[in-house]
Amino acid sequence: MNTLVVIGIIVFVLLIVLSATVKIVQEYERGVVFRVGRIVGPRGPGIILLIPFIERMTKVDLRTLTLDIPAQEVITRDNVTIRVNAVAYFRVVDPNAAIVNIADHIRATSQIAQTTLRSVLGQAELDELLSEREQINQHLQEIIDQQTEPWGVKVSIVEVKDVELPDTMQRAMARQAEAEREKRAKIIHAEGEFSAAGQLGNAARIIAESPGALQLRYLQTLSEIAEERNSTIIFPLPIDLITPFLSTLSGGTPNSHTPVHEPSVVPPVPNSEDTLENA
Repeated sequence: MNTLVVIGIIVFVLLIVLSATVKIVQEYERGVVFRVGRIVGPRGPGIILLIPFIERMTKVDLRTLTLDIPAQEVITRDNVTIRVNAVAYFRVVDPNAAIVNIADHIRATSQIAQTTLRSVLGQAELDELLSEREQINQHLQEIIDQQTEPWGVKVSIVEVKDVELPDTMQRAMARQAEAEREKRAKIIHAEGEFSAAGQLGNAARIIAESPGALQLRYLQTLSEIAEERNSTIIFPLPIDLITPFLSTLSGGTPNSHTPVHEPSVVPPVPNSEDTLENA
């Protein structure tokens, strides 16, 4: 009976020693080994053999992690309060630095991302935030990556996902966009009128140089008016045909039947002194 107990104790100790000696590291992990408190270096992937009770190993995940940055209250440079949330992608490139230089590199990266998001967006105006999204994302990525570099963390992408605007600002932007479209519509209409006036001026000069062109245009107008099943035909009369009659009428004498109005006589206004003498 005592022999079985001793064998059981030995097997138990061997299992403990074996579990402390043999470690398995996955392909996407690295094991940072400490020997009596001093760092030895990363190992893996595969089977790792450690000196029992002397060496200790900590695993580090090397895969790209997705960090959802919570919504932040930001006041832009033009004093507009907005809510912005973003997402960041990062991974560990130096397992030794991620274990030795920082206690929790994931939480630290999240906090520095939130702080940088508020700081950078607070220096930009609302129009820049809405129109220059790519440049702001690039600027955020560079700042966060520079701050997390001592931790062995590489930030690859930072994207601003959503920008929540106040209702009053949304209505103001809608009115601004409507006014901008009306402005462009008026400019396009004025450019069309200017182009049409230029073409009409060119056409007038061509007709003035070629009198026959006016007659051809007259006949073309008649052909456009005389459509099928149209009982009424309107003949446009050129102004050149009635110009002599207009000049004759303007240079003639008035007709005998035209009444002649005589100038009316306005009675004189009595003076104030004459009024007093009569009184």
